[in-house]
Order: sequence, then structure tokens, then C-alpha cells
Amino acid sequence: MARSAHVSQTPATAALKAAGVVFDEYTYAYTEHGGARHSAAALGLDPYAVVKTLLMQDQNARPLVVLMHGDRAVSLKQLARQIGARSVVPCTVETAQRHSGYLVGGTSPFGLRKRMPVYIEQSILALPRIAINGGRRGYLVGIAPQVCVQLLGAQAVRCAIDL
Repeated sequence: MARSAHVSQTPATAALKAAGVVFDEYTYAYTEHGGARHSAAALGLDPYAVVKTLLMQDQNARPLVVLMHGDRAVSLKQLARQIGARSVVPCTVETAQRHSGYLVGGTSPFGLRKRMPVYIEQSILALPRIAINGGRRGYLVGIAPQVCVQLLGAQAVRCAIDL
């Protein structure tokens, strides 16, 4: 996996730099609806270590962020049960972009427009490093997964299911 040259600053990288987080940068040719599997393949990464940033909402339309392995899906029922919600559903593209300030496909959990709760699949925290969106389509940053807990207050949940 080749480390890319510096990409222009995004709200995500500004937040990471402000917190003193050292990160690697990876760029790839973005493909519409390619998702984490495409970015993992393009960069030679394990899709399990490429983390998706998913915007969802509860039954009261309160937004929340879920960080999930690139090769797994979210069990909405398990997630709702663990966070004390009656239901959780994915946000529409328009709603996700309005809450996050990012284009779908380039959503990072760092530097979000709106503060919202962040949940991270517990098994992600056992990985030594993850690649997660850096705030632009075709751009990932490599960080220790504990950064998500330290900077975002991410709470661990168990809601991964096989795709």
C-alpha cells in the first residue's frame, strides 16, 4: 500500500491536525457506489480495516454516525437495541449531506458540520490501524482506531453482520 502525497486540507484533516493526530493519506480513483470494497481494492487494503462512515437516524429523526468495517453491514435492530432507540434507519443522501457537511462517498466522522453521537463496531477497536474517509471522495486517512474514541467520544457497539 503506497502512501499518497499530501491532499489539500478538509474539515476532517483540520480536526485531526488540531488534535495533534498523525495520519497517513491515501488517494484512489473514486467510483460512484464503489464503497469501501472499491477503495480497499484500489489501495491494496483489507476491506475489514477500511471503515465506513454511515449516517443514520433514530425514530425521532435524530442523526447519529455508525463506523463499520468495509466488508460488513449494520444490523439496524441490534444497533437500535444497544443505543436505546425504538428504530434506526439510514439517512437519505440529502439528509446525510445536510447533517455532515460532506458529500456522500466522502463523509468523514471528523469535522462534521453538526455534532451527533458516534457509534463504532467494537471489533474495529482491536485493529492496529484503520483507513477511514478523510473528508473527500477518493481520499482516506490511516489512523489508530482509538482516535475515534478519543476525539469523537465514539461508543462501542456490536451490530456487524456479514454482507
